[in-house]
Amino acid sequence: MNTRVESLFWLAQRASAAILAVCVAVHLGTMILAVRGGLTAAEILGRVRGSAAWEVFYWVFALAVAVHAPLGLRAILREWADWRGPSLEGATALAALALAVFGIRAVAGLIG
Repeated sequence: MNTRVESLFWLAQRASAAILAVCVAVHLGTMILAVRGGLTAAEILGRVRGSAAWEVFYWVFALAVAVHAPLGLRAILREWADWRGPSLEGATALAALALAVFGIRAVAGLIG
């Protein structure tokens, strides 16, 4: 892997971490406020369904996970397992694809 690609991976990892920090804070803060306000899970889902703003928010959240987690896994496997080469790249690409598919399905089910 050349230095330019490694730099892009590093940048994507940091950018997705920043996005996730905001998404996690908004998600948890909203859930805590909603539950403390007496809303049930069904009522929360009822308010989220059909909301374009929440749909965009959860799309961004899911896609940031699909970028961030595989890149972190790749870094850990390179360092701890000394795994390099096309098989590592393929495995982390597969992890990214799986997370993207699961995230898309979750958002589709949530917004549905």
